[in-house]
Order: sequence, then structure tokens, then C-alpha cells
Amino acid sequence: MPDHVDMPPLLVEMAIEPKSEADQERLGHALAKLVAKDASFRVSIDRESGQTILKGLSEDHLEGKADILTRHGIGVRVGAPQVAFLEHPTRRVEAEFTYDKHIGPKRQFASVKLAVEPNEPGKDYRFVSKVTEDAIPSAYIAGVQKGIESVLASGVVAGFPVIDARVELIDGKYDDIDSSPLAFEIASRAAFREALQKANSVLLEPIMKVEVVTPSEYAAAVIYDLNLKRGQIEHQKINGSATINATVPLINMFGYGRTLHTMSEGHATFVMRFGHYAPAAPQPEYDPPFKPAIGMRA
Repeated sequence: MPDHVDMPPLLVEMAIEPKSEADQERLGHALAKLVAKDASFRVSIDRESGQTILKGLSEDHLEGKADILTRHGIGVRVGAPQVAFLEHPTRRVEAEFTYDKHIGPKRQFASVKLAVEPNEPGKDYRFVSKVTEDAIPSAYIAGVQKGIESVLASGVVAGFPVIDARVELIDGKYDDIDSSPLAFEIASRAAFREALQKANSVLLEPIMKVEVVTPSEYAAAVIYDLNLKRGQIEHQKINGSATINATVPLINMFGYGRTLHTMSEGHATFVMRFGHYAPAAPQPEYDPPFKPAIGMRA
């Protein structure tokens, strides 16, 4: 067997919270065990809301984890499943930021100039330093990288991870007395966020490959429904039963099993797998593609 197997993308997020203080500690221990057993399951804390966020392969995957917790007697409330979007810069830009502030009696100083551009698809994040030791001593470069990497986890469009970005450190200034790795971390974080905003960063959404097998009398209704979900019909074959292949944005496929069951009176089946990421369709201001999972289900 190969030493390395590519991890499938984690496409769905769901907030979870304990029902009582007694459940709080037990929940933390239980989630740690589930993460240790399943490499495709992640747990994090949302920096803005403070919510515990589960991240996994699919809606069923995460709801299965919540069921395990319930079966072990841990009271939890879960939010509606959400698509795990990504963010990506689309053009090369430059941004600079100078951090010059007194914290107590001590001054902190750092100045950086970054160039940010799209990296090749699938190449993820790359950092390149093009400054000399005279501009920024090597002792501070780690601070620059730490500041940039802190933004990668939560981008500027809607707080999703940034992928396929190439970042160059092209200039900077320091002070012999008042500079520090922390000052360069703060300056780099601000410069990178500004660059991502100027670089026309976009949301990327997962597009799924969907195959529906249905009695032919329901085929027209299935195709019509997939088109309403922004689906692209790629192939259809009708021979007694109908097989319909389409690509559909994941955001429109939550709860599709129930929809299909109703539409076909329980006679149709479907399979769905990840296809690719694509720029998310523009959304009305009153209906953004991602809503924080504030409303919790019992």
C-alpha cells in the first residue's frame, strides 16, 4: 500500500455546544477521542463566536458524530450544517504596514511590505523572503511568517481558510532597539489582510458530482429539481430506469436524500462525491452564502 493517501476535503462544518455545565467537560474529552480515531474529523473554536465547530466529509459524517455523543449520554445542541468554503486571491498586489506603538514604557516597531498573488492550483501557500539582512534581520523573519500564517486560517471575505496564495516579503524596516519578532508578526498580519482585500479574494465552493438512479417516470422532476439547485446535467440515460449525472454546488444539496425520497415516492437513489472547487456564485446581500451557526437545534 502507498505510504501516503490524499485526504479527501473536509466539506461541511457544524457548530456544537453542551446543554449544561456538566456536559461541558465530558464533551471535550469525547471530541478528543473522536478526533484521535478519525483523521477526517476536526474540531476547532471559532475565534469570533467562541463556538465549537466540527468539520468533516459530509452532512451525514458530522451528524453521525453528534449521534455518538448523544448515545454516550452527553447532552448537546448542534447547529445547521454549513458548507466549508475556501478563500483565494485572484490577482497580484502589494501592501505595506508599519507597526509603531508604545506598550507600557517600551516601543514596538516593525515595517513590512508584502506582495501577494495566486499560487498554482493545488500548490497551497508558499512564502518567499526577498529582503536582505540589512532590511530585516533573519531573526525577525519567523515573526513575519507567523503573522501571515495566522491569517491563512481565517480570510477576509467570510473568515474561511485561504488557499493557493504565494506571499513574498519584498521590503521592510526595523529598529536596532525597538523591533521584535512580535512587532513583525503584528505588522505582517495587518499587511497580509490588506493585501488579500486588494487582491480581489473570492469564495470557493465545493461542487459535487451527483448520480441519481430513478424510475423513468420521475426523471423529468429530478432533472428540473437539479436545475433549480444550480446543477449542470452532464449525462442522462433512460432505459427502463433513468440514470442522471450532474454537478451541483454542495450548498444546495443539504437534505437532498429527503427531497429525492419525496419526489420519487421512495423509488430513487443517489450517490454524491466531491468534484472540484469553483468560485461561489454571487449572493444577494440579504442572503449570504454562509451564516454563522448561531441558531442551535436541540
